[in-house]
Amino acid sequence: MHISTLEYAPGKKIRQHLGLVQGSTVRSKHVGRDLMAGLKNIFGGELKGYTELLHDSREEAMGRMVEQAQAAGANAVLNIRFSTSSVAQGAAELYAYGTAVVLE
Repeated sequence: MHISTLEYAPGKKIRQHLGLVQGSTVRSKHVGRDLMAGLKNIFGGELKGYTELLHDSREEAMGRMVEQAQAAGANAVLNIRFSTSSVAQGAAELYAYGTAVVLE
């Protein structure tokens, strides 16, 4: 599966547009991570627990998007984007979306 943030695939022709595909995940903060994040806010530095949480969330949302694209018969997802939103206190959604296409 070819995945790209570009609107086209260099050197390839789009044979068919299959439409929007998407994947999302909702994650909540971990109490232990919140405690460590509070300490890091005082002393500074990377919040590694949150970095890992966001990485895992992106991977899960992208995986779901790719599954939807494969089910539609696509061999590529172009123009992919990510969005986040707060859905409840301490919980956020990470949303991945793009255009499913068939490339020649």
